[in-house]
Amino acid sequence: MAILPIRRYPDPVLRATAAPVEIINDDLRRLAADMIETMWEADGVGLAAPQVGVGRRLVVVDLDPGNHDPRVLVNPVIVKRSRKKETLDEGCLSFPGLRSKVRRAFGVSCAAQNLDGDIVEYRVEGLPARAIQHELDHLDGMLFVDKVGPSDRITLREGLEEFEKEFAFAREASSGG
Repeated sequence: MAILPIRRYPDPVLRATAAPVEIINDDLRRLAADMIETMWEADGVGLAAPQVGVGRRLVVVDLDPGNHDPRVLVNPVIVKRSRKKETLDEGCLSFPGLRSKVRRAFGVSCAAQNLDGDIVEYRVEGLPARAIQHELDHLDGMLFVDKVGPSDRITLREGLEEFEKEFAFAREASSGG
């Protein structure tokens, strides 16, 4: 297994809509295993394939972070969201050090395929539900900073601009400019 580089904002792959996974094979299983290792190495509770540069509908989430209970969700969809909402501080591995309040459903039911191709459904609440919603947003090019209120967006602006400068500098350096 390998630790994969996590793409940072404003990498364009983070804004792209991920394509469905058509074939579940050993390459996908290896990618999922690497994503789990990468998530844990980064102290995360979820990771979407676009965050490691792969434009496919694949996420990994740790449903019990204290006990390492990772799940692989292939082509996941949220089937139902609870009416109960909660607003909590949220961060993202693609925005290291940046956090803000995000309002999400307290509970969700999520259907997906597992790595055997079987349909599985998870009904979760609290942090696992938040993680699933956050990671599925990544599959549609939606980022947690898109879900913050206007005043929080102003607060985040400086951090976002710093990420944009770092990205532009890295891109320029890699192109020999």
